[in-house]
Amino acid sequence: MIEVNGIEKSFGNNNIIRDVSFSVKAGSIYGLLGSNGAGKTTIMRMIAGILRQDKGGIYVLNEQVDVSIKQRMVFIPDILYFLPQYTMRQLANYYASFYENWDEERYKNLTNLFHIDENKKVSHFSKGLQRQVIFILSLSVKPDVLILDEPFDGLDAVVRKKVRSLIIQDVAEREMSVLLSSHNLREVEEICDHVGILHQGEILLERDLDELKEDVHKVQVAFKDSGERLIAASDLEILYKEKRGSVLLLIVKGDERKVMNDIEKFGPVLMDRLPLTLEEIFIYEMEGVGYAIENIILI
Repeated sequence: MIEVNGIEKSFGNNNIIRDVSFSVKAGSIYGLLGSNGAGKTTIMRMIAGILRQDKGGIYVLNEQVDVSIKQRMVFIPDILYFLPQYTMRQLANYYASFYENWDEERYKNLTNLFHIDENKKVSHFSKGLQRQVIFILSLSVKPDVLILDEPFDGLDAVVRKKVRSLIIQDVAEREMSVLLSSHNLREVEEICDHVGILHQGEILLERDLDELKEDVHKVQVAFKDSGERLIAASDLEILYKEKRGSVLLLIVKGDERKVMNDIEKFGPVLMDRLPLTLEEIFIYEMEGVGYAIENIILI
């Protein structure tokens, strides 16, 4: 598990992380989301023990990060680096010498599953193959904590499915804790059970994914009379509003029953609650703090 308590981090006069707290439970997959430059990678590097926070505490498996904890944790960064001229087999030997829990049988099984030639130099592989290599090596360590920064970048749909299945399997069977950051919100929605949204170095919101969806609602309504004007003047927490012909599309935050009852009072001739994706929630929450949609990268 991971506990982050009130951490702060500055580089020179630039305050990157401000009083950030969250936790990742054992057997949970946590999605850390945010705008570009929000500080997601900095937080991951601090948790992995690469950077040191200026204030606050970070605990992994109930301990401060040291060599013994790093034995049980793997961090896969956005930009991969491999020892020059090493084959995958040589890298596997290197990992085996460092990690006590290295599982050679699992390494061989994963190598066969992904159809990788372990005797070729990894530097000669494509970006997608290199990312497959790092997943094979990392999962062969059988870590208790796995930290992933843009993990699916460069992988095709078939490989992505394999990787997701392997991660979910380890979470279910070994209660591995996973902290994941990705701009691919559809991917996050498929694999994560908890999300936190980071903006300008601060946590904007943190919720169980199912609870988050229960708290934000997408509703289309149509009125004959003055209902639209009354809704605009109401105390409903409307994150987004769009007129499509005679139909009004609303994204509303709050208790579902109360939201629907309040809209019902304005006498709509049409009212439907529509499915809402994590991508939409992210966009409208970010709009609420002044982050323009056109600046958000969604894949």
